[in-house]
Amino acid sequence: MKFSKRKIKTLAVLLLLLALTVWVATRWHVWFYNPEEVAVAPLHTPGHVLLTFGDEDEMSRNVSWQCDTVLQPSSLELVCLEDSDTARIEAQGEVFASRKGKAAYYVARLRQLKPDRHYRYRAVTGETPSPWFDFCTYAPNRDRFSFLFVGDVQDTIGGIANRLLMEAWAHHPEVEFLVCGGDLTERPANQYWAETFRDLDSIGQSIPILNVTGNHDYFKGVPRRLERRFPLVFSYFLDSKVDDNMVYTLNYGDVQFFVLDSNREFFYLWTQRQWLKTQLEQSKAKWKILVLHHPLYSIKKKNNNLIQRWMFDDLVHQYGVDLVLQGHEHAYARMIGGFYKNGAPAVPVYTVSHCSPKNYRIHFDDRFDKFGISSRYYQTVSTSGDTLAMATYDANTHALYDSLIVVVSPVNAHLVTDLGKDIPEYMEYTPDPNNKKDQKFANRIQEYINRHPERMKR
Repeated sequence: MKFSKRKIKTLAVLLLLLALTVWVATRWHVWFYNPEEVAVAPLHTPGHVLLTFGDEDEMSRNVSWQCDTVLQPSSLELVCLEDSDTARIEAQGEVFASRKGKAAYYVARLRQLKPDRHYRYRAVTGETPSPWFDFCTYAPNRDRFSFLFVGDVQDTIGGIANRLLMEAWAHHPEVEFLVCGGDLTERPANQYWAETFRDLDSIGQSIPILNVTGNHDYFKGVPRRLERRFPLVFSYFLDSKVDDNMVYTLNYGDVQFFVLDSNREFFYLWTQRQWLKTQLEQSKAKWKILVLHHPLYSIKKKNNNLIQRWMFDDLVHQYGVDLVLQGHEHAYARMIGGFYKNGAPAVPVYTVSHCSPKNYRIHFDDRFDKFGISSRYYQTVSTSGDTLAMATYDANTHALYDSLIVVVSPVNAHLVTDLGKDIPEYMEYTPDPNNKKDQKFANRIQEYINRHPERMKR
């Protein structure tokens, strides 16, 4: 039986359309499915209290909270323990309607704090107060400070993230704030937000939280949509965002942070590029740290996140960004990204990290100097004079897993010393014998071990 060329072309088009339909059907859940939201009973006393930074100044703070479903006169009571000064800061409120109910959100902006002081505060809505909480302000006469960084948390309902974060804080009580690389919340729904506040309980009321947007913070769809709830909780974005981009910069001591909203479409990212370029041009900070969700150099697939890399990576190199802190890909990886003409390793240092119960299968690109799989991780970053240090810890054991320092030379070169090469990598992995992807990943791990036996044992 012979077919005409026209029939062959028609059949080819139909087969192509069929294949496309099948492919879209298999990806529909990934691209467009948003989980159902559970109704949560309103809070009758101020709760979900969260301490964050405020404007670009290290001395500013915001406190956000929720209470009831209608707005009431609300304020923050603030006491400076050293001076016995008391103040009442009026709070601004807004009712947010989720898919399953309403809640009144409040934010108080603290803009007259004194350095190196111990403050006590509580939120008051109507006549009802929250418990008292404490925090300390930045001490400019100290030569050293440090902070914690975690990538994706995305904890399951009733998970262990709070315990891990509390343990990390207990092991490193000197840290002054917590930076989160996005996807702190599993999905934009009441039940997952409630879990996030459980994760941050006792931490988010005592040290400031600096969080960036991740893809799990957005509703899936075209275009992607971020709930108003997100900036109402992480309230520094209420004042810092540019158009619809959740961008923010913070000066803290001799460090400047630059926060990007990497989950956006191309034209939003272009706006962010212009913002970042301007901020970097104006920066006089000794240390520059970029925080975004999507890794500029992917460890899942070599060409992932190319748009983000094209948009931002040249600025990272041009303006001497020291650290690029990232999440999204649910493993640990670190790469020294710069070298001087004499071969000396230099900034930027790219770090991918996560503290989630989910681990992803990754590719072992030899551009990276260190990997970690099958566990959760967190970082401490500290500065002291002309030295910046980053240490990575296993979140389950709190054992040191990676370490490096960046030193400013007399000619202002930011040189990197890799101390992690003397710490063995953990590459144990048990594949599911019935899962072909697991088997392939196990093979990739073995190939990597064969290429780099020096990284496994010391």
